[in-house]
Amino acid sequence: MKKIAVFTSGGDSPGMNACIRAVVRTAIFNKIEVTGIIRGYNGMVENDFMEMDSRSVSNIIQRGGTILKTARSQSFMTKEGRKQAYDNLVKRGIEGIICIGGNGTFTGAKVFYEEYGIPSIGAPGTIDNDLYGTDFTIGFDTAINTAVEAIDRIRDTADSHGRVFFIEVMGRHAGYIALAAGIAGGAEVILVPESTNDWQKLSDYFIRDKSKKAFSIVVVAEGDEQGGAYKIVDKLRMQIPDFDPRVSILGHIQRGGSPTAYDRVLASRIGNAAVEALLRGETNKMAGLINNQVALTSYDDAINKTKQLNADLLRLVDVFNT
Repeated sequence: MKKIAVFTSGGDSPGMNACIRAVVRTAIFNKIEVTGIIRGYNGMVENDFMEMDSRSVSNIIQRGGTILKTARSQSFMTKEGRKQAYDNLVKRGIEGIICIGGNGTFTGAKVFYEEYGIPSIGAPGTIDNDLYGTDFTIGFDTAINTAVEAIDRIRDTADSHGRVFFIEVMGRHAGYIALAAGIAGGAEVILVPESTNDWQKLSDYFIRDKSKKAFSIVVVAEGDEQGGAYKIVDKLRMQIPDFDPRVSILGHIQRGGSPTAYDRVLASRIGNAAVEALLRGETNKMAGLINNQVALTSYDDAINKTKQLNADLLRLVDVFNT
């Protein structure tokens, strides 16, 4: 290979820039040219590219977001769009791609390879930590640290006023952020999509001991089957008429901000491993870390297999909340 491209796609996550930097520097070390694709698959279809060198990735390792921008592409989902994207890559002599993102990103890369034979290696960039084939995804550590800082601040107010606060964190389909941030933040109850008996635990917690209504923190993943923090509070109020908790939605603050040292190192290792795998002839695989060792997982497994929540952490929630 003489020239590769790199892009970010889907939701942004802290550490994406560190991964871009690692991809570019590793490629240059191996005497490979690098092109950045702006706005993910959209940029690939619309011919929005930029040539990259060492200077173009200087002073970005500490920045949140992504310098290559990101977008969800409807046009790439069509055969016509993918044909246009392929033609644009061929014109620029691009022979392989590093794609930084999540399930949707890897699904697009897999279909693109099946139709046009463009090899790619994925880097798991998502705060949700829900991709099979890596212990941690790029951005997860920063997101939970951001959430814990917010929980600590809210806890001060909850304690001062003697109130119950329901804090909703991101996690539409997975409870990794809620579980980690909830334990680290000392939450009394944690609700995640993966557990279907959360509601009974929650109602029992507040009904069996009325003193617990005075000051408590409950962390809720946005994708919990009860429908999010506001709906859960409304349902509880129907059972406990004098119940008057407060709700705080952390929202997109969890996606932004300077990445933690861990996320910078993780992104650097994965970006480096992705380029080296591509140059070895690997394709349709995601680079990740398992037991602190670089591992490659097929797109099929990364997309379709379910990553289980840590059973020990789930047990801790029950132990600590007795």
